[in-house]
Amino acid sequence: MNNQLSLDRIYQAAFALKDVARKTDLIYSPHFSGKNQVFFKTENLQVTGSFKLRGAYFKISRLTDEEKAAGIVACSAGNHAQGVALSAQRMGIKATICMPDGAPISKVQATKSYGAEVALVKGAYDDAYQYACKLQEEAHATFIHPFDDPDVIAGQGTIGLEILDQLSDVDAIVVPIGGGGLISGVAFAAKSLKPDIKIYGVQAKEAASMADSLKYDEQVTLKTVNTFADGIAVKHPGDLTFELIKDYVDEVVTVTEDEIAVAILALIEKQKLIAEGAGAVSLAAVMADKIPVEGKNVVCIVSGGNIDVNILSRVITRGLVTSGRNATLQIALEDKPGQLVDVATIIASCGANVTGVHYGHSDPNTAVTSCVLTLEIETRDFEQLEQIRQTLTDQGFNLVQ
Repeated sequence: MNNQLSLDRIYQAAFALKDVARKTDLIYSPHFSGKNQVFFKTENLQVTGSFKLRGAYFKISRLTDEEKAAGIVACSAGNHAQGVALSAQRMGIKATICMPDGAPISKVQATKSYGAEVALVKGAYDDAYQYACKLQEEAHATFIHPFDDPDVIAGQGTIGLEILDQLSDVDAIVVPIGGGGLISGVAFAAKSLKPDIKIYGVQAKEAASMADSLKYDEQVTLKTVNTFADGIAVKHPGDLTFELIKDYVDEVVTVTEDEIAVAILALIEKQKLIAEGAGAVSLAAVMADKIPVEGKNVVCIVSGGNIDVNILSRVITRGLVTSGRNATLQIALEDKPGQLVDVATIIASCGANVTGVHYGHSDPNTAVTSCVLTLEIETRDFEQLEQIRQTLTDQGFNLVQ
């Protein structure tokens, strides 16, 4: 197999995918624009809910008849699994897919729905990868790597071709990074056709294997990864992707879990798009001013939308708290009639909404007649929250928290 990535191979991939993958919309966002012009490449609306179908299908389509007959093995946190499973189903190939046991249930079920056999492996992606390699050797099957393969990278690179076709004057593309297959393909395609374009990569701070590898100029293996952005929770970067990123990517930055949560919430509210953690890191980096794109036409790749609804509800709550939209106040009160009414009146006058009330007696070290009022409130932002705190203090109330 020729391991050399080329622009010709990416065009071959585009041809192979024309009746399989969607040419996803590139959407201009007035809300997120201002200092720059922000566009979203909506791979979360791709078939199977992520970009991974592109690379998986192209790789599998190039297998020989003998290789197809022997079956395929893959390893994935979820999105590559679905891309491989659907591709195998369309081509009538037996597929076994290893997934971390912590993968979202929705991704596991979706993979099974495409007819693949799923093996759940204890640990993170890299642990599942080791087990997948063992299965592949035992079955003499073909391993479909999620990122460190020139055909897979070429398939992902078709996104770069589409972006340049949809927005010829694009200045920068912001791309999520796990193992690096997506950004390698996009960067290679985009810079081959438009050398002055800027390519920025984004990782979760708690899973920054590629960022750390670039920092030390050698591939590092993280001991642990701890992020709800499971699609980019990779301990060790790919060999081929590491070299391509060094050559074609301008900068790799990291974002925190709170910044990712805020971006997911913002995409839902302002853009009506559902993104998983990995898919939202590109916008998170722009919102947090992590990359120099002021005055530029910026494309954020929303790489996937396969987020478990249970996780989504928690992420929304975290995003609301982080952005000052939900808050908890604790007020030490003297236990006498009218206190709750006075507090509620002040909060209402400031335009906020009380969503929860707990009225409990304080610890044994305080006065017998004292109590603690805990309120959960909905606010517009931190400025309104501070106004409420200040007004309560001015009216003589003692805020514990």
